[in-house]
Amino acid sequence: MKLRHSIMVGILDRYSDRFTEFQPAVPLETRMKQAAGIPGAQGVELVYPADLGDREYARSLVDASGLAVSAVNLNIKSDPIWRNGSFTNPDAEVRAKAVEWLTNAMDLAADLGTEMVTVCPLMDGWDYSFQVDYADQWRWLIDSFKRATDHRDDVRVSIEYKAFESRTKIAVPDVGTTLHLCDRVGSANLGVTMDVGHALIAGETPAMSAAMAHDAGRLFYVHFNDNNRGWDWDIVPGAVNLWEMVETLFYLDRFGWDGWLAYDVFTKHGDPVEAFAATIRAMEALEKLVDKLGRDRLQDLIDNASPAEATAALVTALVD
Repeated sequence: MKLRHSIMVGILDRYSDRFTEFQPAVPLETRMKQAAGIPGAQGVELVYPADLGDREYARSLVDASGLAVSAVNLNIKSDPIWRNGSFTNPDAEVRAKAVEWLTNAMDLAADLGTEMVTVCPLMDGWDYSFQVDYADQWRWLIDSFKRATDHRDDVRVSIEYKAFESRTKIAVPDVGTTLHLCDRVGSANLGVTMDVGHALIAGETPAMSAAMAHDAGRLFYVHFNDNNRGWDWDIVPGAVNLWEMVETLFYLDRFGWDGWLAYDVFTKHGDPVEAFAATIRAMEALEKLVDKLGRDRLQDLIDNASPAEATAALVTALVD
């Protein structure tokens, strides 16, 4: 598998949490130049509407960068209008606005030469018992994504699931629920963005999540990062869950994955550009580790070795 590295340029912008600001705001022109200078970067993931308010200006920056657009990322959470939900907002006019934003993002994606829109509906969920009508929320999700995917069939919509944040419970928290939603909508151009970190905090095994989505024909897009399974820390892949990263790459390679790997990696320490460069170096090292271990050997460990023997073989390969 040839890794195709994409930089999420929104992450080169301002980064803060509830307590402090870690990175300052950076203009899109600067961020695009930064992305173009990252060794190994081949594409960028742009955010709508933040990065794409001026379509022609954004297109000129993309052209100047020499990078492809891997996807348009629809931000359906930050604007105050989404405070009570986007696709599941009790107000029908707000739900219609969410669908309008999604179809706008689809048109922009096609205009920028990509067939992919990824969307993480983080405001669609709940925080308390008896806060929302779950049946209505589910029905509104189905209806919203059906209307959006009917807009055009040459652009794919990829749902990035997440268990929590900003809501304590999100309506699409895991790969199984997301695949079920795709089936209920029934559109061939609706699928899954598997964010490895989101799979981890959902208690999933990322390689299994990828296998499920691939089997359904709905593995559309992949974000790589790492965390401690307690929170979505968005750190460099392999920093915590080394073998889960190797295993996920092994399965993507086995499936013949030829899509993009976009990096959802924030840094509180140092330069975000350096953090992205380190991420790509780490990913390429993980791919080399798959090569070193050997795909046939890894499959033999799965098929024939005991877990103890397989673990010893994996760890030994790091020092031999």
